[in-house]
Amino acid sequence: MNQFVYNISTKVYFGENQLGHLGEELKKFGTRVLMTYGGGSIKKSGLYDKVVAEIKKAGLELFELSGIEPNPRVSSVNAGAEICKKEKIDVLLAVGGGSVIDCTKFIGAATFHDGDAWDILEGKVDVKKCLPIVDILTLAATGSEMDNGGVISNPKTKDKIGMGFDVMQPKVSFLDPTLTYSVSSYQTACGSADMLSHIFEVYFNMEKDLYMLDTVMEGLIKTIIKYAPVAMKNPEDYEARANLMWASSWAINGFIDGGKCQAWSCHPMEHELSAIYDITHGLGLAILTPRWMEYCLDDTTVSRYYQFGCNVFGLDPSMEPMQVAKKSIKLTAEFLYQTLGLKSTFSEIGIDETNFEVMAEKAVRIGGLKDAFKPLTKEDVVNIFKMCK
Repeated sequence: MNQFVYNISTKVYFGENQLGHLGEELKKFGTRVLMTYGGGSIKKSGLYDKVVAEIKKAGLELFELSGIEPNPRVSSVNAGAEICKKEKIDVLLAVGGGSVIDCTKFIGAATFHDGDAWDILEGKVDVKKCLPIVDILTLAATGSEMDNGGVISNPKTKDKIGMGFDVMQPKVSFLDPTLTYSVSSYQTACGSADMLSHIFEVYFNMEKDLYMLDTVMEGLIKTIIKYAPVAMKNPEDYEARANLMWASSWAINGFIDGGKCQAWSCHPMEHELSAIYDITHGLGLAILTPRWMEYCLDDTTVSRYYQFGCNVFGLDPSMEPMQVAKKSIKLTAEFLYQTLGLKSTFSEIGIDETNFEVMAEKAVRIGGLKDAFKPLTKEDVVNIFKMCK
């Protein structure tokens, strides 16, 4: 196995009624706070008023940036960075799901850049500084609350790029499962599909690594499979929401990576889909994942599927490995499309073959798919897209 370094510096307040610590944590970084959020759901839920009250009680000065998009755009990053420069912001407070937190991370980095924030996403800037980030999570999905990365879209170029820097790691995260009670059944399903994909991108790997990490990943997958349907049926089931929230964080905070250095597959492909069609990220991943799994299955990879099927779905280990593998893919698809109720094809969400070639080209060029679980060329990605029609 490969050597690795693991360093997680985010302080987490997990559980209900933890916002009383918000003011004291923000004050550690200064007195001028920029609060970022999305379309206003935090105002409808009453969370906005609670947060503002805590900030005022701590004697801090508050500035706001609202309207951050579900697939956050570089224009929002630039707008936030401009506020930070003009108002001499000390600390950023992201209140929302992964899109808000992603955008806020790049606002923090772009504050120290004189040009367009897109320069950072294009790799033209080596990010060494970032404003400190505190977040309050309202949607369990992306894991952005506990990692150093984010994904930003540029509608002008129809690009969507993910990137991470150590300095963008949130300093403090408030994870209160009750704040996800209002999340719709559909968004709960999409978020669960996203979590599963984060784990699959690491789990389906032929590199030898720690057995312990395999068992952790299998446990995370089983947790999502168990609790996502519960949360969809009973949105205020605390145990279900808490398990999904914590699984979301640990699916992508780097812990399960170990020494693996393989490139991801489904995420680069989906980024191109949502860059053009602005679809929900988790939905795109749900449509792609079983087809990618099927496309990558062969005699050289079957052992991984066999382990997955036996340990996650409890399939009979005496069955032929290829039989177990195919059954495990079928069960994954049934969970995504029947249990979670997500759409299973591109045609159902209005996507045709028009952009397959250009999306495949970008996915391979930007995503480094030659280093993936099964190396993928542009032609391979087009074939996977066609399987999703």
